[in-house]
Amino acid sequence: MVDDKTRVTNTIKGVFVILLYFFVSFFKTLPLDLLRIDYNNLSLFTRELYGILIEIILILIIIFTFKDQFKKAFQDIKKNHLKYFSSNFKYYMLGFFVMVAANLLINLLGGSLSNNEAAVRDQFSLAPIYTYLSGVFLAPILEESVFRLSLRNIFKNPLVFVVMSGAIFGGLHLMGMTDSPLLPLYFLSYSIFGIVFAYIMVKTNNIFVSMGFHFMHNGILMSLQFFILLFG
Repeated sequence: MVDDKTRVTNTIKGVFVILLYFFVSFFKTLPLDLLRIDYNNLSLFTRELYGILIEIILILIIIFTFKDQFKKAFQDIKKNHLKYFSSNFKYYMLGFFVMVAANLLINLLGGSLSNNEAAVRDQFSLAPIYTYLSGVFLAPILEESVFRLSLRNIFKNPLVFVVMSGAIFGGLHLMGMTDSPLLPLYFLSYSIFGIVFAYIMVKTNNIFVSMGFHFMHNGILMSLQFFILLFG
């Protein structure tokens, strides 16, 4: 059982990590601005290196903030990883089929790529190595820590947590698309894995399980992007 003091502490940590995540997202170039370095004048390679460095620093801060929870989850996943994967894979596949169905409907109804997907593809064509490393390895750690672990520390009720995690996760991927008549389908496409990963988090009480599925999911999608980039 978790005592009241630990609950309050975890809630504060969750709020801190969420605020930190958004602060870094909106003020990513602040260190360069303070040094009077124009980010836009940097070479593509330097911008990629800077982006990876910022993400790694943010991840390290988050790991330190949640070190006790990460340590406990790591000890658990070492013993139960096969059981967790086999018992939750069906939820991942359900989310995958829902996402595919939503995207097919969007295409059939004349919808275009979401702004987020278009931006990812543009970035991938310009900087494939950075986009792959960030998307497959860094993004799952950040997003699961923020949208699953942090929100779970804040919302104790499982249903509220799952709904909020999916809604926030999906909504943030659709910024700038609020005027689209197909918005509900776009929202379903992006929020479904927020819901699935949050549900897995509730079932296992282990952030590394949802993180592992997130690694796998992004790895599949990014590998397809690589295939398209290489072979047209």
